[in-house]
Amino acid sequence: MDTTPQLSSKVPSPPPPAGVPLQRETTAGNYFVSNYPPFAYWKPEFVPEFESALSRAPREGNPLGVYVHIPFCRKRCHFCYFKVYTDKDSQEIRGYLESLLREMELYAARPFVGGRRPRFVYFGGGTPSYLSEPQLEFLFEGMQRLLPWDGVEEVTFECEPGTLTDHKLETLRKLGVTRLSLGIEHFDDHVLEVNGRAHRSREIVRAYAHARQVGFPQVNIDLIAGMVEETEEKWRATVARTLELAPDSVTIYQMEVPYNTGIYRQMKVEGKLVAPVADWDTKRRWVDYAFTELERAGYTVGSAYTAVRNKAATRFAYRDYLWAGADLLSVGVASFGHIHGTHYQNLSDFGPYVEAVNAGRFPVNRALTPREDERYIREFILQLKLGSVSAGYFAAKFGEDPRVTFAAPLATLRGWGFLHEVGDCIGITRAGLLQVDRLLHEFFKPEHRGSRYA
Repeated sequence: MDTTPQLSSKVPSPPPPAGVPLQRETTAGNYFVSNYPPFAYWKPEFVPEFESALSRAPREGNPLGVYVHIPFCRKRCHFCYFKVYTDKDSQEIRGYLESLLREMELYAARPFVGGRRPRFVYFGGGTPSYLSEPQLEFLFEGMQRLLPWDGVEEVTFECEPGTLTDHKLETLRKLGVTRLSLGIEHFDDHVLEVNGRAHRSREIVRAYAHARQVGFPQVNIDLIAGMVEETEEKWRATVARTLELAPDSVTIYQMEVPYNTGIYRQMKVEGKLVAPVADWDTKRRWVDYAFTELERAGYTVGSAYTAVRNKAATRFAYRDYLWAGADLLSVGVASFGHIHGTHYQNLSDFGPYVEAVNAGRFPVNRALTPREDERYIREFILQLKLGSVSAGYFAAKFGEDPRVTFAAPLATLRGWGFLHEVGDCIGITRAGLLQVDRLLHEFFKPEHRGSRYA
């Protein structure tokens, strides 16, 4: 029997709790749920828990991944809230890369990490492709001396099209990158400009064509639905251009306006309560349109954000392992990691980060060790983003059937018409998947609801 959730083309919004008005406008704040408990509960006083976790041997069979944060960009996008820098010269960049390797060296000497082989490696930013070819070679070769990549399943590298040259793409492939993720976001030059993107459509075409010639096993395209001055016509044209390129996978996010972004500052200065982007109903409808067109072209929707052209050959190891509780050794300024059940985040400013590492200290700023019930919530809600989960898998791993543990929130989603259950499968309908991040708050513990997420 096919237990795949039935994906409806209709995208209704769930009714609000009694007495709470339903918000459809895009207002300031984070929407995307990437971890649990929320980051607001990670505290400096819990850093000793991180240090304790490092001193213990890893759980047998639990995979290890590595995340490397490259915080440099040609230009800061108006919607960006990540820790990035546009003013660093080559000497400062070299010094930062040396600090990354020193931080990895500190980890490699600890029982938790020493001798383990990463299952996946992810270079994020910022703009990892901002680095020059010599800088890339220095970083990759230094990392592999400390943590050999024998048996690595996936090496993902985020790119901004305008920073890619033919030689740089060839260097990345030679260094072992298996999934090239192109931050295209949109194909319309005006939309790119008003949202602060550094690249333009001509650079997209050139970079994509050579990436294909170089032969990366997986080329992914990132898009954002509902950017400033987006229109129905422009979005449909962007989807059409994506289909023409036929990437191996497409990742589509819905525009949000986090605090401390250029758009948020504009809202404050102009006294606007609503951001100059599409409302949530419109963004969900646009993503639904994109998914439908991709499915017609033979793609398979694999999560709330992704579609893949060849389901059997294309995967997202970073996502799948992380959402299943893998250890994540995360290095670099402001980066987030997860080791031996403890979450941690590094210092968020360039100078203090470099100073701490160069002094031989772990540059961790805050941490939190979730309790067992919170770990269950984390893995369950993250995997719900895939569209369906196995009740048996979670019962075996956590000792209780999720249909019992999460009976109340599941009943709420069922009442809203977003739950699809067949046998062992707990699935989310297409309408629910398109707004899954707001639905996941139903699974939060009462003390974590309503807190600032990031």
